[in-house]
Amino acid sequence: MPLSRRTLFALPTLAAYPALAQSNAQGADYPTKAIRIIVPFAPGGSGDITSRLIGKYIEDKTGQPFVVENKPGANGIVGALAVKSAPADGYTLMLATTSTNAANIHMYKSPGYDPEKDFQVVGVIGSSGAFLVVPADSPYKTLADLLAYAKANPGKLNFGYFNASSQVPAEVLGTKAGVQWQGVAYKAIGNAWTDLYAGAIQFMFVDLTAGRGQVVAGKARALAITLPQRSPLYPDLPTLSESFPGLTTTGFLAVAVPKATPRPVQEKLNALINEAIGAPDIHKRLTDEFALNSRPLTLEQCAEQDRDERAKWAEYVKIAKIEPQ
Repeated sequence: MPLSRRTLFALPTLAAYPALAQSNAQGADYPTKAIRIIVPFAPGGSGDITSRLIGKYIEDKTGQPFVVENKPGANGIVGALAVKSAPADGYTLMLATTSTNAANIHMYKSPGYDPEKDFQVVGVIGSSGAFLVVPADSPYKTLADLLAYAKANPGKLNFGYFNASSQVPAEVLGTKAGVQWQGVAYKAIGNAWTDLYAGAIQFMFVDLTAGRGQVVAGKARALAITLPQRSPLYPDLPTLSESFPGLTTTGFLAVAVPKATPRPVQEKLNALINEAIGAPDIHKRLTDEFALNSRPLTLEQCAEQDRDERAKWAEYVKIAKIEPQ
């Protein structure tokens, strides 16, 4: 049978786009198996806590298992490299943080990945600041007390850090206040808490999500907060900028995939994450309990915020006078 003119035109068109047809099918069917999210830090941190919260929603929504795998090391680089080398199929996600996506590229000469080229953020869980905390029995009742001792005793105070969000604010504050103190690196936040209470370190910065439990329980005393304004959750807690105008450091928690992940799969993940953070019970926890500024974003808005964070943290690292390793 002879082919019609319309059919002749249609044949090459269909043949030219098999990958597109397959990609759309992937998006429609996704997910068909367990999803894994790699959290590039130890259990107990804000990324671990929120990943499990969002993951439970996605698991219930899709009927597919959602597995959280902690891969700490090198300020999040170990986990980021694991996701970079994983198949770009939407089944290996990364908990993207201030460290992995904004700070590391400025703090390391060769982190082994480029957050702009290697990853696509598909959802932002929220953004927030950090507490400056000391043990509850610390002699330092206020930020002024801490700085007065540091000025009178250069190099005698130690602070702990376990990611960029805990290291950079301490270094920026030291620079702004004209004091010297020593940083002690930890692989896990739990070890930093232990040493804080044991007196091996005298203070540390910890994000609001991970620090809330210790502060509310009265184990740690918060001296200041890094947000631009006082938090409604902690109205009596001063901001650093009240003592040093302009001194604010904020970060974010997000979900990213390898850049080559098919667009329909990215869009499905974006929709699932936006649904999760918009669910009333989860949104209440993110905002009221964890003090996260949480709102749904499109893929394009996610990418824009990701770029903005890198520019912002480039300035933070510059002020902190941290030389790339």
